Amino acid sequence: MKVNGNDYRTVWMEGSTVCFIEQNLLPFEFRIYRSDNYLETSKAIKSMKIRGAGAIGAAAGFAMAQAFAEAPENELQEFVYRAKQSIYTTRPTARNLYYAVDRVFNKALNSIDPQREALKEAHKIAEEDALSSLRIGKFGEELIQDKSRILTHCNAGWLAFVDHGTALSPVYNAFHHGKDVFVYVDETKPRGQGAKLTAWELQQVGIPYKIIPDNAAAHLMSLGQIDFVIVGADRIAVNGDVANKIGTLSRAIAAREYNIPFYVAAPLSTFDIDCIQGSDIIIEERPQEEVLFTSGITINGKLTSVLSSAPGSSAYNPAFDITPAKFITAIITDKGIIQPDESAIRDITRQ
Repeated sequence: MKVNGNDYRTVWMEGSTVCFIEQNLLPFEFRIYRSDNYLETSKAIKSMKIRGAGAIGAAAGFAMAQAFAEAPENELQEFVYRAKQSIYTTRPTARNLYYAVDRVFNKALNSIDPQREALKEAHKIAEEDALSSLRIGKFGEELIQDKSRILTHCNAGWLAFVDHGTALSPVYNAFHHGKDVFVYVDETKPRGQGAKLTAWELQQVGIPYKIIPDNAAAHLMSLGQIDFVIVGADRIAVNGDVANKIGTLSRAIAAREYNIPFYVAAPLSTFDIDCIQGSDIIIEERPQEEVLFTSGITINGKLTSVLSSAPGSSAYNPAFDITPAKFITAIITDKGIIQPDESAIRDITRQ
């Protein structure tokens, strides 16, 4: 992805240092964050300095590789096992995180050169993530007609993956191939990933868009102003139920009411074949301060956080909800477009 004319990925590794775009500062400031050890990388994932399913996975894989590099030779197994458990706890809903950590851990632990194998596998996961997103874009573009008005929720663009993204990848493809597309961007409270990140991404590319209040999506559907809904996923159960950013469920229910196609875009690494149904997925609850306070820049350009609710209030802040398979038109994967049911999911994940 280009930013100010330069090519960037969301996350990468230089030597033993994990580098990534500091997403908590966007869209007001573009900065590269550098993390020198697995604990620092884990904190960055938990604090959402880096966020999004694929980006979390790649960063977690790199964190696991850092742990192998840091482990004392005489207690390597114990050290990396503790590190694995620590990385697991950073974002418990995210399937890609577990997928990446397990792959690096299992590949490296019993190898002749654990440090080398861990690093090699982590890089491989990141490359696969970028390629998977590219393929999702090609498959998903087939669904987008010229002059489509598309609704997104949260951010599942290139910032949420190593490159290209999932929900936005088909939109980018359609735009670059000359299709006239327009994107309605849910603001996505409480953190505003739509208003801040998706809008910023679309600006970089030049795709026309409008930010809308979260509560306006169903209204626009009722007016016939939305043709197509596409969202990402953080974990997909084997029955087709999808965990995604809080608010996804209400978009899916409204889309069904108004006969609007509702698509989920995700690589195979997001599918959890050991998870039977959505109710088995752990829903991460984040700090109430994310609801009670709002971040932004002052008139003087200073990034700050202000209390935006009644003083003394408490808040409930689930980060995700579960959209049942019955509300999903299809799932766009890196191996093709499938129905959200157990048979299709088991078939494609066996490939």
